[in-house]
Amino acid sequence: MILYKFIDYFVFPILSISILLVFIRLFKGPRIVDRVVALDLIITMGIAIMTAYSIRTEQEFFLDVAVILALIAFLGTIAFSFYLVKTKNSNQS
Repeated sequence: MILYKFIDYFVFPILSISILLVFIRLFKGPRIVDRVVALDLIITMGIAIMTAYSIRTEQEFFLDVAVILALIAFLGTIAFSFYLVKTKNSNQS
């Protein structure tokens, strides 16, 4: 089986189904932490889709976009964890 067919018939459908399931977790919650983790996971799967699409179309530009998106997602996760630590410390005071 050629790599392109594997990406088209296996990778893209699996990633699409998993994004759908994570969107359900994003909307259902129940806590804000679950929603933030789901949003981070959606971004990570978006990076995986961009990477697979970059391999499929043989365009390196999408890899650059995926790396930038990964850096932004990492900074967002760090900012949220910093916010949680600050709110936890202020509630204990």
